[in-house]
Amino acid sequence: MWQLNWTDTTLIDWHKLAEVLTYDPRQPMIFSSGVFLLLFLGFSFVYMLLQKRTTARLLFVTLFSYYFYYKSSGVYFFLLGTVTVTDFWLAHVMDRTQSPLKRKGLVATSLLVNLGLLCYFKYTNFFYEMLAPLWGGEFHPLDIFLPVGISFFTFQSLSYTIDVYRRDLRPLDSLLDYAFYVSFFPQLVAGPIVRARDFIPQIRRPLYVSSEMFGQGIFLIVSGLFKKAVISDYISVNFVERIFDNPGLYSGVENLFGVYGYALQIYCDFSGYSDMAIGIALLLGFRFPINFNSPYKSDSVTDFWHRWHISLSTWLRDYLYISLGGNRKGKFRTYVNLILTMLLGGLWHGASWNFIVWGGLHGVALAVHKFFRSLLKRPKTYRSTGIRRFFAVLITFHFVCFCWIFFRNTTFEASLTMIRQIGTAFHPEVFVQLVTGYWKVFALMGVGYLLHWCPDRWQDACGRLVVRTPLVGQALLLIALIWLVIQVKSSDIQPFIYFQF
Repeated sequence: MWQLNWTDTTLIDWHKLAEVLTYDPRQPMIFSSGVFLLLFLGFSFVYMLLQKRTTARLLFVTLFSYYFYYKSSGVYFFLLGTVTVTDFWLAHVMDRTQSPLKRKGLVATSLLVNLGLLCYFKYTNFFYEMLAPLWGGEFHPLDIFLPVGISFFTFQSLSYTIDVYRRDLRPLDSLLDYAFYVSFFPQLVAGPIVRARDFIPQIRRPLYVSSEMFGQGIFLIVSGLFKKAVISDYISVNFVERIFDNPGLYSGVENLFGVYGYALQIYCDFSGYSDMAIGIALLLGFRFPINFNSPYKSDSVTDFWHRWHISLSTWLRDYLYISLGGNRKGKFRTYVNLILTMLLGGLWHGASWNFIVWGGLHGVALAVHKFFRSLLKRPKTYRSTGIRRFFAVLITFHFVCFCWIFFRNTTFEASLTMIRQIGTAFHPEVFVQLVTGYWKVFALMGVGYLLHWCPDRWQDACGRLVVRTPLVGQALLLIALIWLVIQVKSSDIQPFIYFQF
């Protein structure tokens, strides 16, 4: 008689499943991975079952968000809990305190906790390297793990305590609601930085996802996945990394197009993540503000920062620039505040002199633009047109690209080498050979820049078309894109660039 031998036959490889579901530092959880797509399908099923049970749904999403962060940074998810509990309690005490001095002490404590964590994990080795020579010691980097997205959730939580301190916001009564806000997984590890005043009113609102929200969410997920997994990853692995790893081995024209490639790569990578985060939030019934608005169409550095990483630039404006005095203390102080804000914004991105130079260049450019705008008595709403706008956009784009050289290189020497190659060893005769050898990369770069510079109404029309498409058509569109990603992807999943920040 035939018997099923359970010792030899297993329907599930439990060891393999455990490996997939536990933290792997080589493969952090990202939206474009197959593991996330499968988990999100299961998550969505439970999420809809809890549609009318608000508290249970919030608890379920919060637990999933903590698991999502665990898959990104391992046991360091406890930092997320530390920030959440500390700022929730401080905000409550602050709201009940009338003494201005005590309120300042409480908000200072929040700053100390959040920025203290940020400084320890991101800047300990940076300052240690600078200070070691003062006492004649040798610098040996400490083995400090950088938790993914710590810059984002600390800034997001700080916006809450500062708003409560300024009495622009009443504190939440429920720790669960606050934990949901801080940990909400679509924007947890790479933004956008969502303000408490924008998000908190949505938390206990009855769950409703209209057909327009669903279609718009699908469109954003598809466009974000295409930008990240097709354009950004391909040109990064097959061209950009090679140039930036050894800029001295390549001619100036190769270095220049490597910079153009990186400008497109970082835009597609980061805006692609933001698109997917906003799209996933829409599928769950939540609205996030736009984080990118075709930044390379900018006709000035000021315009660029109105379009690039909008959630960070507005955070720096509202909580740093204005706190420094903004434009309220005279023109000279305004220019100094702009430069200081961008220097600190550069340092926010990482503990490197390259980031400080990148931020400083943008700060000086913002100050210079503001100076000439006041000199010419042009209002803030002024926009150049025609041939003047063409050259303004061209100059702004190349200034931004020049700054990307410092942002991307890991050493200051490599940045100078790249600039020297472009300036003194250009060799334009290599261009035809370059395009021939990397024709797929250049084709994708052409597609990426064309999509970026196409009129906004074309993008809006595509979004409306996806919204009007039946559900089956939307599903087929997503499946077709996933198939395309599989065809062009590299052997390893490429983490999002802003995971390191």
